[in-house]
Amino acid sequence: MALVNPHGKDKKLMPLLLTGAELTAELEKAKSLTQVRISSREVGDLIMMGIGGFTPLTGFMTKADWQGVCDNFTMADGTFWPIPITISTTQGQADSIKDGEEIALVSEESGETMATMIVNEKYSIDKEHECQTVYTTNDIEHPGVAMVMNQEEINLAGPVKVLSQANFPSEYPEIYLTPAQSRAIFEEKGWNTVAAFQTRNPMHRSHEYLAKIAIETCDGVFIHMLLGKLKPGDIPSDVRQNAIDILIEDYFVKDTCAIGGYPLDMRYAGPREALLHALFRQNYGCSHLIVGRDHAGVGDYYGPFDAHHIFDEIPAGALETQPLKIDWTFYCTKCDGMASMRTCPHGKEDRMLLSGTKLRKMLSEGEDVPDHFSRPEVLTILREYYEGLTEKVEIKTHKYSEGV
Repeated sequence: MALVNPHGKDKKLMPLLLTGAELTAELEKAKSLTQVRISSREVGDLIMMGIGGFTPLTGFMTKADWQGVCDNFTMADGTFWPIPITISTTQGQADSIKDGEEIALVSEESGETMATMIVNEKYSIDKEHECQTVYTTNDIEHPGVAMVMNQEEINLAGPVKVLSQANFPSEYPEIYLTPAQSRAIFEEKGWNTVAAFQTRNPMHRSHEYLAKIAIETCDGVFIHMLLGKLKPGDIPSDVRQNAIDILIEDYFVKDTCAIGGYPLDMRYAGPREALLHALFRQNYGCSHLIVGRDHAGVGDYYGPFDAHHIFDEIPAGALETQPLKIDWTFYCTKCDGMASMRTCPHGKEDRMLLSGTKLRKMLSEGEDVPDHFSRPEVLTILREYYEGLTEKVEIKTHKYSEGV
């Protein structure tokens, strides 16, 4: 047996990041090109293309790609893809760019030149259509919808040469991994079947239980942390990493887990984002994706298991990476252990059900956390973080619920 193939008909990683003399020459050329400033989300997408995480993309999507992805989960060439990968600019700047012109893509936050791009197409989109098909809502309070609605008027399409991974390799040297690196780790461990555990939060008892279920059926589990932007109030990545490290050290069998990080911002697209998570985990070498309750969800926009159902709605063979669908998990006092809705016959009064949002509110206000929700070592790290905050963290419990 071997690891799953990368996504796409060629079944090989296609990193677009330049190195060496080629990189030096392209950076010099970029100084003379028209600069288009791009958002944090667009930078993350670009880096994923650079490291091969978005194989087989060669650049930002055309209008035909955008339309096909929104409506049918497929790009113009038939490649399965669940969420549009696009960049935008103002009408004025788009008008100044000629068809076939090469431009430089510059981070609006850092000012760093991230890539060069040949502009093959300029087009407008129906933003509300993208929001409705991808996020199932046009509510501007949805953070993913806000991202789309705040885009500029014109999308640019064309192939890219990626010049930088931004600060991710230097800021997260212990966990930031490219797909080639994660595949090498899995092969070194002798793993063929690997379950990815997506997380933007510290791991509590329910997350630990999900990972251990995966270890029972796969060679190992890849705890894969999002390193890009979150919504206000979420736990920073360094605190998450410390909490996950101590959990793995104290509560998992040695060499059953690998830990990594990736450079995307959260879109909070629920079911569609679950598909994207599975797609790029296939590039990272994972045969399975753990899909729990409200995966990548936010608020009440998605049903708790919509992300389970969407995998049954896509064409057979669209992805090699398959979902491990697991019901809502919790600690039950009558069962005297971790359980799920499928295995526990008892009532809610016997179950420790606590969302990450409620936990953060408890920690930020110094309240006691109920027994069995989290390991004490993890709570110690989180309490130290909240005690060190100089400002009160506002937790909007009425608005946000927790997807993994």
